[in-house]
Amino acid sequence: MCINRVDKFPSSPSYSAKGKQRSKKPKIQVLGLARRSCQEEEGRDMELKNLKLYLENQSIVEENEKLRKIANLLHQENLALMSEFQKKFPHLDRFSTTLCPFK
Repeated sequence: MCINRVDKFPSSPSYSAKGKQRSKKPKIQVLGLARRSCQEEEGRDMELKNLKLYLENQSIVEENEKLRKIANLLHQENLALMSEFQKKFPHLDRFSTTLCPFK
């Protein structure tokens, strides 16, 4: 993080040996450049963080899609097995107490 230190520059005007006042314009430009440099640096940092989060999000979305496909396949397999089970044992109800001995 970049911090501008204004206290590096004198608050009162500086006088040269000839008694003329120094121009404040270069100081303002230096401060402006420093501020702009910090803003650009912070902007790049934010862009980098944003890119990392975007890539992480894309990875999560891809993993979620894979898991969704696997879940769908497992659901289809479960339905097929239940259908076969009901064909094989039509006299048993799915909620029969004979299937669950712990009740």
